[in-house]
Amino acid sequence: MASRILLVEDEENLRSTIRLNLEMEGYDVTEARDGKIAYDTFRSAHFDLIILDVMLPEMDGYTLCQKIRLGNTEVPVIFLTAKGASDDRIRGLKLGADDYLAKPFNLEELLLRVSKQVKRKNQKPESRIPNQNYKFGKCEINFLTFNIIGRDGDKTTLSKREIQLLKLLIERKNEVVSREDILRTVWEYDVYPSTRTIDNYIVSFRKYFEKNPREPKHFFSVRGVGYKFTD
Repeated sequence: MASRILLVEDEENLRSTIRLNLEMEGYDVTEARDGKIAYDTFRSAHFDLIILDVMLPEMDGYTLCQKIRLGNTEVPVIFLTAKGASDDRIRGLKLGADDYLAKPFNLEELLLRVSKQVKRKNQKPESRIPNQNYKFGKCEINFLTFNIIGRDGDKTTLSKREIQLLKLLIERKNEVVSREDILRTVWEYDVYPSTRTIDNYIVSFRKYFEKNPREPKHFFSVRGVGYKFTD
């Protein structure tokens, strides 16, 4: 699957040039000509990288970056802007940008920086669980057959997506896994399902594996952040 890039630039000729070169490198590029359109686009779809101008109509790049970071701390952001003074760079990096390239810029350098950030974003952590089985307490999960044994000894076959979500949470045991991570890794949708969709999966896991689903010991929702598994 091609990595998806949101390109936010109000200068049409420059935007078209950057897009053409990114597409020649194999990226799937979505354009936005102002900050408001960019923010609405970002909220409705998954992206692996954002290239962001600072001086934009409707909402400036600094504000847009800050709003993005309030809900997503993981998607890489590269500022590409004429505001290249040291103070501007520092401000952009403090707001959560991963890189900052001043105009005029070398196109090859931009492509190298994009490649670096996309690779970093898509690196998957080394698996911490066996490829096939995982046991905790009286429960057992088989990631190859999709079969589970619940707390009461009941055997159930889960869907592929349920198994994928279980595996992700267990691989990141004791860590809060963000909604962004879950949607990127498990759903891979262009348009995200609602948070309620993930909540419903967590509710099902509690029914399968928890002694008291109302007082979970293994599957937790962390409001506004994500979800966590502990064994």
